[in-house]
This record gives sequence, C-alpha cells and structure tokens, in this order.
Amino acid sequence: MEEFRTPVLVELDPTSNLNDLLAERVAAGPDRVMIEHKTSPDGPWIPISAREFDAEVVAVAKGLAARGVQPGDHVGIMSHTRYEWTLLDWATWAAGAVPVPLYETSSAEQVAWILADSDVRLLVVETYEHAATVASLGDRPSALTDVLVLDDGAIDTLMADGAGTADVEITRRRSIADLDDVATIIYTSGTTGRPKGVELMHRNFAVLTVNTARDLHEVVSAPGSRTLLFMPLAHVFARFIEVLCVPAGVVLGHTSDTTTLLADLASFRPTFILSVPRVFEKVYNASEQKAAITGRLGIFQRAAKTAIVYSRALDDPRGPSPWLRLQHRVADVLVLSKIRAALGGQASWAISGGAPLGERLGHFYRGVGLTVLEGYGLTETTAPTVVNRPGRVKIGTVGPALPGTAMRIAADGEIEIQGEHVFRGYHGNPDATAAAFDDGWFRTGDLGSIDVDGYLRITGRKKEIIVTAGGKNVAPAVLEDRLRGHPLVSQVVVVGDQRPFIGALVTLDAEGLPGWLAAHGKPDMSVSAAIDDPDVRASLDRAVARTNTAVSRAESIRKYAILTADFTVENGYLTPSLKVKRAEVLKDFADEVEALYDGVRAGGPQE
Repeated sequence: MEEFRTPVLVELDPTSNLNDLLAERVAAGPDRVMIEHKTSPDGPWIPISAREFDAEVVAVAKGLAARGVQPGDHVGIMSHTRYEWTLLDWATWAAGAVPVPLYETSSAEQVAWILADSDVRLLVVETYEHAATVASLGDRPSALTDVLVLDDGAIDTLMADGAGTADVEITRRRSIADLDDVATIIYTSGTTGRPKGVELMHRNFAVLTVNTARDLHEVVSAPGSRTLLFMPLAHVFARFIEVLCVPAGVVLGHTSDTTTLLADLASFRPTFILSVPRVFEKVYNASEQKAAITGRLGIFQRAAKTAIVYSRALDDPRGPSPWLRLQHRVADVLVLSKIRAALGGQASWAISGGAPLGERLGHFYRGVGLTVLEGYGLTETTAPTVVNRPGRVKIGTVGPALPGTAMRIAADGEIEIQGEHVFRGYHGNPDATAAAFDDGWFRTGDLGSIDVDGYLRITGRKKEIIVTAGGKNVAPAVLEDRLRGHPLVSQVVVVGDQRPFIGALVTLDAEGLPGWLAAHGKPDMSVSAAIDDPDVRASLDRAVARTNTAVSRAESIRKYAILTADFTVENGYLTPSLKVKRAEVLKDFADEVEALYDGVRAGGPQE
C-alpha cells in the first residue's frame, strides 16, 4: 500500500498550547488590527487591536473563573457566527477550560444529548429562543449550572463578574494545558444516529495552523491578509480558520446573515474567502441570471467561456495565446471584473471544501482572477488534511497532504490518514474510537485515489456506494455534484441500490427559480407549478444528459423525480453542515423512489 507523506515544517514545544499562539500574536504587534467587527448590521467595521482583544479575552476568562468554571471544565457555546463566539473560544482556553460548540439550529433532543454527554458546566447561548430550548429539556443535565444569553449582555455580565479575579489567576490557567490536552469537543452533525463528540487536542489545532500558515503563506500570511468568516463556528472548518488567523496574522471579520453576505464582502474586502461549493455555484448562477434579465446573457456566456478556456490554457506549458489573452482582457472589462468586485474586489484566493467544486467552476473562477484551492478533511482531522497550493493547483483534485500528514488508499479504496492533526478519539466512546482506526491510521469512510504527484481525488463515500441489480458499483457523489450545479437544482439524491438502473430525487432551488424564470422570459410561478412546467423539465432533462457524460451508461441517471419540498436543516433532511441525510430521505420518500421504477410520477429520460 503506497503512502504519501509531507514533513512537518514547524515543530512546537510539547508544553505549549493554543494560548501561546495568541500571546505570540500580541507580542508581534500589540497595536496591529486583529479583528474587525460590527455592532449593527448597517454599521461600520470597527477595528480591534491584538492588545485590545487579549484584554477582552482576559476579562471574560476572569468571569468564567468567578462563576466557578475550573480548568478542564466544559463550556458550551450555541450561536450564529459572530465576534462574541471567537472571544468566548479564546476566553475559555485562557480559563483553562474546554469549549463545546453547538449549532444554533440544534433541536432540543440534540442539545440535551450534547450537554449531557460532554458534561457542559456553563452554557452561553445567543438568543432567548435558545435559552428556552434549554429550559424545555425538563431534566436539566446534572453538570450544567449556568446559562447566559449573548443578546442579554452575557459578555458584559461575565466581565463584571470577573472584576475581582486577579490577572495572575488567568496567567496561571493559561499555562496549565499542553499539546496533548483536549482543546475542544466538536460533535459531528452526523447523517445518521446520535452525534459523536470528536476530541481535538491543542496539538491538533496548534501544529496544523502554524504549519498551514507557513505552507500557505502566499494566501493567509501575506501583508494585509484578511478574511470574512460566514460559515457556522460550530463546524470544524470555521473553528480551524478562527485559530489559523492568529498565527498567520490575518485580520478576521464575522457575519452570520447570508442575505447580507455580498454587501458584507464588499465592505470588508477580504483577500481570501473560505466557503463551500454551493456558495460559488450560487454566485455564478446569480451573475448569469442577472445578465439574462438585463439582456446581456450572450456577453456573460462568452466571457464565462473565455475565462474557462483561459484557465485551462494556464495549465499548458505554452500558456494562453496572444489572441486568447486579448479576449480575456475584453471579457474582464465587460464581465469578470464585476464578479471580483461583488466579492469585495481584493480576493485573489478562495479555499473550498465540503464537496467537489467541479472542474468547470474551478476553471471559471481562476479565469475570473479568484483561484479556488480545493481541499478535503473531516472533523476528526481538525478540518483540512489536503489542499491545493498556489502555483501547484490541479483542478479536479483536492491537492496534496498538508505538512505533518500521511495518507494512503486501502485495498477497498478507502482514504486513510495519519498526522498531528488527527483526533485522539470520540468522547466517552471507546468502541467507536477503535472502529475508526486501522493500525494507527484513521479510516475516513471516503473513497479516493492518489496520483503520482500525491494529489488526492475524492471519488465517493464508502457507505453510499450503490450496487445496481446488474452488479455495477456507482458512486452517487459524482452525479449529485454535477447535477446540483444547475441553477434550478437545490439538492440531488441518487438512488438505484439493487435496482435495474440509476435514478435520482431532485429538489428545486426556490431562491434561484425566479431569476431562471425571468432569464428565460417566463412568468413568475411557485415551485409546485414549476415542477410540471415543460420548459423547466426540458432544462432539467438537458442537465441530466450533461451530467451523464461524466459516467458510463450503466452509471447514468435514467429517470428522476422532482420533489415538492426542498431538503433543509429545519425539516431534518440536511445536517447543520448542509450534508444530505440520505437514510432519512430514502425512508421518507420511499414511494417516490418506487415510482421511478414503475413509471408512476417519474420524469426525465426514459430507459
């Protein structure tokens, strides 16, 4: 079994911890801006220096200590992404305690399980509604003694409570943990079963972020680097970025309202963007539809094609021809520069994870001037384990291993990982921990291949492989990711296990539908009406046909059904990290699946 290893670039003192990263940031430039935040949605970005942030961290840490939080205790945080979350994270570490994130969308049952399983001592929630969820639990988890509400002045309350705590106490607590102590417990959102608490150590975050800052210095450590965090901080990727910004010297901003995201990007002006493919798809689709509405669809499509061709030519040793360079400059003036401006005008880099972006969009954005570095990782690997590098991008792959990482492909195609960033185990669950490892290698559950240069390509999810009645193994992710790129499509679940052919359940994008209808000269209509519209069906038929060109006929989608409702976190079909709960979908839409194979209520290409 071939292994690919990338050596560590920076070794850390084993007695250090995350608090040392913040101390080094303050020492390196106490008066340099570290964070910018807003006090109101329409307000200006207010700068906070490293010294000022550290002072707030200490003040909140004192409050936690005054309320009885001891070193090693668990502090829960349940909120949208906002400045106060980052402040609480660092204050909890300064108090020697362990933050436990909860998604703000968590149900009462999920909250009860996480609070009880992790023995949360003090919980900070964002809203009164969150506090009401906790109050509704009935039997309150035995360890929980305090619930504070951010919207009710939780930060000011903690600072006031800690006024009598001596600075020396926080200094003492900051030095208690070492690299092998637990830094946080992140509960996997899970597409099935109860969430498992992933114990991530100070080592996992500290070694990974310091080495990533060195390895991706062109992206995250260049002078003036800044990024706007809008992904949920309950998710490991956002938490990794929150920590990475400290050793990398990045100015960090927060926004939680996706309806104001473009406005916030325009005013914050990040130099690099972190997101999931769905956001990049929506930006492209919205730009195309806007062009159609204003009568400039042809111009947009020619510019987009030029961007893609130009990007592909960058991978040719001869580079783009003079004629192509000229075409690209014209396309930039007419269209591409406007897309860059919509993202703030300063971003040259983006890091994408969670699902494949697809080669078309990868080349499009690089042609726009925003190089998307696709990466891959899991909660158990403290987010990224591989990522494409500036100047060494292979579009269609998720890149080579980060420093200190080893990877291999098992005999059955499963990706296995070793490294300083791999978790210790699942909290209180030794059986699940043992099952997650094979002779010291973490079993990811994902399938992939590694090329001769050590670049990883994800091919599917091990537990989601479909075996048709004819014995053909089909990885649904390839089909789902490509079809989901259509502006009308929100979610796709490919089916066909032990069936004669592959089918799909499709949901329409309610946000994208009005723009598509306007762009195609059609009147506004509801999602339920659009399902039976012949032009909508014809467009989806063509999208399915294009999707099928990526696979063999035995793997292609022969029929699809459009569902009347989308999958959301609220209705239980998406995890908080926006992954489809396949088992729930297949259970609740069993009739629709059956209809694909008997011709009832099915649409699309017939076999």
